[in-house]
Amino acid sequence: MTAPAPHPSDDPTHHDAVEAYCGRLSHTVGDELTIHVRCTTDRYDVEIFRWGATRELVWSASDLPGAVPETPSDADAAGCDWPASITIDVPAEWRSGFHHVRLRAHGAPDDRAVGDACFVVRAPVGAPTARALVVIATNTYNAYNSWGGRSLYTGAREVSYRRPFGRGMIDRLHTERDDRKSRPVRWDEEPDTDGEIYQQYRHRHGYPGYMSSAGWFTYERRFVEWAESQGLVLDYAVSTDLEQHPGLLDGYDVVLSVGHDEYWSVGQRDAVERFVAGGGNLASMSGNTMFWQVRIERDGDSMVCHKYKAHLDDPVVASADPTVRSGMTGMWADPVVGRPETSILGAGSAWGLYSRFGQATPRGAGAFTVYRDGHWLFEGTGLRYGDLLGARHGVVGYETVGCRLTFDEYQLPIAAGGDGTPTDIEVVAFCPASNLQMGEYPSSIAALDDQGDLEFVAERIHGRVDADSIARVRHGNAVMVVSRPFGSTGGEVVTIGSTDWVFGLAGDPAVGRVTRNVVERLSRR
Repeated sequence: MTAPAPHPSDDPTHHDAVEAYCGRLSHTVGDELTIHVRCTTDRYDVEIFRWGATRELVWSASDLPGAVPETPSDADAAGCDWPASITIDVPAEWRSGFHHVRLRAHGAPDDRAVGDACFVVRAPVGAPTARALVVIATNTYNAYNSWGGRSLYTGAREVSYRRPFGRGMIDRLHTERDDRKSRPVRWDEEPDTDGEIYQQYRHRHGYPGYMSSAGWFTYERRFVEWAESQGLVLDYAVSTDLEQHPGLLDGYDVVLSVGHDEYWSVGQRDAVERFVAGGGNLASMSGNTMFWQVRIERDGDSMVCHKYKAHLDDPVVASADPTVRSGMTGMWADPVVGRPETSILGAGSAWGLYSRFGQATPRGAGAFTVYRDGHWLFEGTGLRYGDLLGARHGVVGYETVGCRLTFDEYQLPIAAGGDGTPTDIEVVAFCPASNLQMGEYPSSIAALDDQGDLEFVAERIHGRVDADSIARVRHGNAVMVVSRPFGSTGGEVVTIGSTDWVFGLAGDPAVGRVTRNVVERLSRR
């Protein structure tokens, strides 16, 4: 596939008159918060909001002096190294939550006057303020962010946390269809298989192409606004916290992953698996979840992932020690790594990666078909066998995780096994999904030059690319499963395998009720 011609909105670097990043993405009370600002006008203002059910202003400053520090040529990998412009000791009254830093440059054009940054306030280790912990997928934000040069999708192997996030990832203009990679269609419409409507939207507003693939505004925001408006009490952390703060999960009943949580480090995964093995619960309402293994380097400042070339390029592959080789930053399901995500989630992207994206089920229902209608997941929904869950809002869309399926003697789906899937698992609902090969992606979106995900998965899992291996990973599903990967002594894992599940929370009572059922059940050990 030939990549589309570059557009001015593709590179967000220095697009806005004011840009910023936080010295760390996560803090607890008493920590020093630094905000590093580049502003091309003389003065700017700053507001910090805790973004829950609504945005609550917690701090502000006006008429601060602008400065234009130099941006290194390798800022995408090594970070900006701008000096701290604002320093705050996180006060005791700041509750755990996602915090939005909004900056406004004086005298700049309206469409370039605002910059956004973010950080999370987390509870102290061992002292939760809630029973449920939401882990914001900042590793995935970082992977898609091309500010400063490249992302992991445009040739980078290392990306820095110490740079601004691209435009639209933290905040943007509100829309519910045109800014989605899997745009729901109405009765009189044809699907936008080439992604032209999405491209027109983001070009019109100056957003980079990955704007809707990852980020707070697209995914976690929807869950958090809904959950806190429903009275659910939550604590918050970011991806790297689970690796950098041992014991962080102590005292919680459930860890929540929502939206697009694609990139996981060994330390992060180890922490979650220890938590579940010890009786804690995990709810993954996410797609393409835990697909890539990453390494956190530069004392936590950057993330490394060799992705499709890891088995060729990652230096650890040359080691004679299989334990070292298993740290290869490729697929978790790659035989070299040997830890398929199915073993903890009960589902993985090798068995269904895309839905209503390009030529992957373009006219699909966008919903889960209910099979086990008597399951506790569906309590209070009124859903029956064969009903569609979430069709209006397209809750099955963009990227997914699936399960190798077969049917029992009662014509109900069960896991076929053989891929590391837990033996104690219930398949509750599913929807067809597919992998994509070259020529099947939206023509407006750049893909790999030499292969697609379908060819890659076939090669790494089956050791070859031919008609048979392609067919074995071509057809899949997005699945809703409940499992106990560590047996009766471990906790419960619920996987609702679609990035776009969160789009149904505000407007579909059944989607909301299922989600509440999950959070409330898993919040009680």
